[in-house]
Amino acid sequence: MGYYPIFVELAGKRVLVVGGGNVGLQKVTGLLAADADVTVISPDLHPQLRAWHEAGHFRWIARDYQSGDVDGYDLVMVATDDGKINSVVAGEARARKIWVNAADDVPNCDFILPSVVRKGQIVVCASTGGASPALARRLREELEAYLDDDFPPLAELLAEVRRELRARGIIPDPETWQQAITGQVRVLVAQRRIGQAKALLLKGLGVGVDPAPLDPDLAGRTLPALTPLG
Repeated sequence: MGYYPIFVELAGKRVLVVGGGNVGLQKVTGLLAADADVTVISPDLHPQLRAWHEAGHFRWIARDYQSGDVDGYDLVMVATDDGKINSVVAGEARARKIWVNAADDVPNCDFILPSVVRKGQIVVCASTGGASPALARRLREELEAYLDDDFPPLAELLAEVRRELRARGIIPDPETWQQAITGQVRVLVAQRRIGQAKALLLKGLGVGVDPAPLDPDLAGRTLPALTPLG
C-alpha cells in the first residue's frame, strides 16, 4: 500500500466509533482532542468513556452495530477485535464513500493511524505503515522525550513572527528561518523572556532592530539549534 501522510481537519465532523473498550478509548481520546463530533456504538463502555459520555462529550448508542449505522457520518473507526464486524462496517462505509479505519486490520482500512505526540500546537506523528505497532510506540516515546515543554512557546513565537512578516509582505526563505532559530533564541524562550527572543529572532531574519543586551552568561547556556533526532 502507498500511504500519503496528511493532517485532516475534523473539528465539527461527524465521526462514528464502533466499539467502546480499550481501543475505542484510544480512538475517542484522539477524536475529542481534534474537536470531532463523536458517536460511539457499543453495548458497554470503558469506565473513562462512560465518564466522558456522562459529561456530554459524545453520543452513545448502547447496542451492537446494525446495518446502515454508518449513514450520515464523515468518518468511521472500528475498534473491535471481531473480524466479521470489521468487514461489515468497512464494506458499508466504503459503499457510501466514507473513509474507514479498523484497528489492527489493515485490509479493512482506508487509512491507518500513526503514533501521535502533542505538545501545544506541535503535533508529530510516527508510523511504520502498519508493519510494527511496537516500533511506532517506541518512536513516539523517543519523540516525547525530545519535545520538551519549551517547544510549544517557541512554536507560538515563530507563528506570531511569521504572521506579522506576511502582513508586511516579507517572506524569509526556509534557510534564513533555520539560521535565525538559534540556541540563544531557544534559551530566551525557555526563560520566558519572549520579548527578547522575538527581537533576536527578527534580527536573525534580517528585519528587526537590535535586541536588548543579553545576560553575560547567556552565551554559555545556549541550546543547540534544532537538529533531526539521532
